[in-house]
Amino acid sequence: MLEAESSPVMEPGDAEAPMVQRRLVTTLTRAVLFGAGLFLFILALESLKRGAGAYGSLASGLFRVDSPAGALGMGWLLAYLFLSGSPVAALAVSLFAAGSLDALQTLMMITGSRLGASLVVLVTGLVYAARGRHNTEGVAVGVLSLLTTAVIYLPAMALAYVLVAGEYISVPAISAATPLTSVLDPIVDPLAGVMIEHISPLGLIGTGVALLMGAFALLDRALPAIHHQSPALGRVERLSGKPWAMFLLGAGITSATLSVSVSVSALVPLAARGVVRRERVVPYIMGANITTFVDTAVAALLVAGSAAFAIVLIEMVCVTIFSLLALALFYHPLQRSLLRAQQVIVHDHRATAAFAAALVLLPLGLLLLLR
Repeated sequence: MLEAESSPVMEPGDAEAPMVQRRLVTTLTRAVLFGAGLFLFILALESLKRGAGAYGSLASGLFRVDSPAGALGMGWLLAYLFLSGSPVAALAVSLFAAGSLDALQTLMMITGSRLGASLVVLVTGLVYAARGRHNTEGVAVGVLSLLTTAVIYLPAMALAYVLVAGEYISVPAISAATPLTSVLDPIVDPLAGVMIEHISPLGLIGTGVALLMGAFALLDRALPAIHHQSPALGRVERLSGKPWAMFLLGAGITSATLSVSVSVSALVPLAARGVVRRERVVPYIMGANITTFVDTAVAALLVAGSAAFAIVLIEMVCVTIFSLLALALFYHPLQRSLLRAQQVIVHDHRATAAFAAALVLLPLGLLLLLR
């Protein structure tokens, strides 16, 4: 009697192998897309800043100030034109070294450069929203960045003003040999240099917007659809729900990139995709707004010596003090107040118009009326 042929039995591991392979391929694909999107995103911001910087450089020669308030307005407006605060802070240090600004005016111009630097985050959010998805999360992050910076920097500016005016802090003689470089410079600078050689400033701005669109398209494909029950989101939620962890993360990323524009603008696609909730970003912005002074402090030593370094250091210490006090003593009331203000600004047309007008009229009034 012939024995019946036994059908092959599939082991459980054989069925799981294709699924594991598909997951691995999906993960690798997402990683490649995310890396490419992040690179385009950084290159886009650099293109925008360098294109805008050409017009900022032209405008900087037109402004003359004779008062601390006028210097605050000039730094604020120039940061809008440069779409970055760092070159404006460096300009303030250079003018101090040349004797064109005194210590108080230098302090105020550096403060203005930080108040205006967050505009690029709002611009990034608006570009994301303009892609047809009508997602206002990125715009909300931009508004929150501007509000958080103002809430911390304005009282810090008042304390720094008193300290600089009274010459209460003496700085030991220290020196710096070379300016700091960002971890991004070896990758971005060669490409940005080629773009500057072949593209006009206006073309650089248009190129930056186009690159932003492409970067957001890649990041949208790289970031998975978020389900609030997923373990991955749970881990992100636990991290982002810890204000001190987010504070240190913002400080760390900005220290590495030497660009608050990059570190904070990177929140736009993450917030729009639900990876990071907007109510969690306030301490991140606080941390980023402290370490953004690091390259300015080193530039001050190189250009104008310990006197300029003292001004930057006092500003940095004052911002740190108010940030730490806010986190330790009244973080949750402050967070709720900022979120309510942001909600009104984003969703009420009259509040949006008033906010946009204030962004322009406040620094312009300081520059023209109190110069």
